[in-house]
Amino acid sequence: MNARRLAYASFAIYQDVEPPEFWTEYFGIVPSTAGVKGQPRLTRSGQTSAFPRRQGIWSVSSKDAVTNDELTPHLRYLVARLGLPRADLRTQLERQGAHARFFCYWVNETGDRVPDVPDDIREMADAMGVEIDIDEYR
Repeated sequence: MNARRLAYASFAIYQDVEPPEFWTEYFGIVPSTAGVKGQPRLTRSGQTSAFPRRQGIWSVSSKDAVTNDELTPHLRYLVARLGLPRADLRTQLERQGAHARFFCYWVNETGDRVPDVPDDIREMADAMGVEIDIDEYR
């Protein structure tokens, strides 16, 4: 499928205390992206970057799993896949000095698309200490 995506989302945790395997075990799923600080990383073209990772990352994406141009199905997919909400996630993040976010990719070339993030997901993310970041492209 080569259709251009107008929306997708990912859930990422950035930290340097635990190895990515900690989060793989915690969530019980294999990440889309994972790495530790200082490790070489691949560019989108598959080449090794001259710049190593600046921090550790563990991330899961909806990009290849959900085909929809609205954010809600992508966010709901991630919430279900990660088993959110989790009562201890905020504590885990604080213990590790970690930062977590939902990263939302949003194409709005026409300027008339409004990103849809349901209130229940906003409230859940806030309660767990997870940021929602919408990156809009025009």
